[in-house]
Amino acid sequence: MKRIAIIPARGGSKRIPQKNIKSFCGKPMISYPIQALLETNLFDKIHVSTDEKKVVEMTEQQGVKVDFYRPKNLSDDYTPIMPVLKYVVKEYKKRGQTFDEVWVILPCSPMLNAKDLIKASIRFKESPSSNSLMSVTEYPVPIEWAFETNDKGVLQSLNNGHFATRSQDLKKRYYDAGMFYIYTEKVVSNAEYDVTDERIIPYFIPKGKAIDIDDIEDWEYAEKLFKVN
Repeated sequence: MKRIAIIPARGGSKRIPQKNIKSFCGKPMISYPIQALLETNLFDKIHVSTDEKKVVEMTEQQGVKVDFYRPKNLSDDYTPIMPVLKYVVKEYKKRGQTFDEVWVILPCSPMLNAKDLIKASIRFKESPSSNSLMSVTEYPVPIEWAFETNDKGVLQSLNNGHFATRSQDLKKRYYDAGMFYIYTEKVVSNAEYDVTDERIIPYFIPKGKAIDIDDIEDWEYAEKLFKVN
């Protein structure tokens, strides 16, 4: 089984400048997932996909060589992840390297550890009929309790009749934890444009380890969580 781990880490980040290499609890953010990947001994290749020289320099300081840059046409705010994966897989194929599994590891994942990655690899191997695996975490409250505001600024239930239902009487629901994904090489090579949502198996991440870092408030909260985990 040959595996490649791809960390998508383009240079542009408007809400948190230099987000992927910014110091997080004393170390560059990208160093955390790189270290977790290296500790697993699962991967034949770790590739950081970036258009930014500073990201390449920081990556290589962590002991991972960047073989090629991401092209500009795949580095804007709107390009989904699958064209990036396809490009990386094709580039390595030109170099005579092919892989059975393509992993995506998001760069702002300081809570990621080798143990979770190893367990996820076993789970995926034991589910041969699946297209992919996604790290997920449980919603903190039932989604049936969700509200939106109408044009008058008044709360309006999205699920009429469920707000008074006890949480223990409702199903648990999950969302993307934003840490990692696993795909077969076939899924990546055959994908038209975006990721398929069919036949995905979950890898469950505890709520206290899953945080989507979008702005500086998220960043500061993540540092507090990291220090107590």
